[in-house]
Amino acid sequence: MNLSKPHFEHAKTDEEPIASRSILRSTYIERRLSDLYALGKWTECRYWLRGLNDTYRVRTQDGGAYMLRIYRAESRESDIAFELELLERLQAELLGTAAEASPAVRLAGGRLFSALPAPEGVRFAALFREAEGAEDLMQDEASCIAFGRSAAELHAAMDRVSPRTAAGDFDAVRGAGRAANGAAEAAASEPPERAARAFSGEARAAEPLPPRAPADAEVLLRAPLRMILAQIGEDHPEAPFLRRYAQGLEAAASEAVSGGLDFGLCHGDMHGNNNALRQVDRFTHFDFEFAAPGWRAWDLAQVKNRKRQQSERIEPLWQAFLEGYRSVRSFSAADEAAVELFRLVRRFWTMGLDAEIAPLCDGALDFGEDWLAGFAEEFRRHPLGKAADTASAL
Repeated sequence: MNLSKPHFEHAKTDEEPIASRSILRSTYIERRLSDLYALGKWTECRYWLRGLNDTYRVRTQDGGAYMLRIYRAESRESDIAFELELLERLQAELLGTAAEASPAVRLAGGRLFSALPAPEGVRFAALFREAEGAEDLMQDEASCIAFGRSAAELHAAMDRVSPRTAAGDFDAVRGAGRAANGAAEAAASEPPERAARAFSGEARAAEPLPPRAPADAEVLLRAPLRMILAQIGEDHPEAPFLRRYAQGLEAAASEAVSGGLDFGLCHGDMHGNNNALRQVDRFTHFDFEFAAPGWRAWDLAQVKNRKRQQSERIEPLWQAFLEGYRSVRSFSAADEAAVELFRLVRRFWTMGLDAEIAPLCDGALDFGEDWLAGFAEEFRRHPLGKAADTASAL
């Protein structure tokens, strides 16, 4: 029985929520959740971090260290089930590699997450053991090589967990190339010991993962555009440009993936800054909220997009990352060439995420004309943006 499958429909309500985003009191959380886990007495439940979701630090009487995620009310139960089931399977697949996953702690009843009533509606909660290690800012080549190896091990494990992931949209299903042929072709480019694990991994998968929408044109461009236009207004002077730019990105991505790019499960936010902790040359990966089937060039584009790197160091550090990645699994010249395009796609998706989430967290004042102008200026610096600007002016 898959105890991560959706089952909280009874907790939903048709009543209008009285809040958009609340901060739940630690005492309330401890009272509702502590007895659901077979971890003994909680000695601490402290509000730790406000992000897209809320994080609480939990300590138990026997010295256990945990981090509790309270998902925002907009999070879909099926997506959470996918994320947590994936993490649990990856933990087993990554044993003995340069990567590790941080799975959720199961409740005493066997499930991976629970539900909490909140002023804004139902909010789901998952508890994780606190990952060991330190954040690596990846400011030197050696660190980037190590992270590249770890990222490749993660992708290889994802291929074993879900060996026949089908391509999504972008109007070019043939872009699934290797993934459509299953794990066999991907394993052929890997060292023998990893190739053997690819087939054994398929045999170990007792049932498919919960469904998850692919990171395709709808998820990465069309839905973000709708969110952006809802934020700024359909008749805003920048709206025609943004529509044309999104269309240009989609057309370019459709052409890029038609060549047969690497497609499979992706982490979804692999920037390496605050979603992985390092111990020697081993990285523990977490924050899989945006994990989904997608093009690996899209997944790795976030590594190159990451903050806290000087502009003149971006390319040398990126090449070091690729060196490490390619020492574990292949990443073709076509995949590498597509990274630059997917960097643009990721930035448009980020703007859409801002438009969807940030006003609920910080208020619309911080996401007004200055926010819009910053993104529009950034987009117009690229030839696709310049073309969209010219077309929208006609």
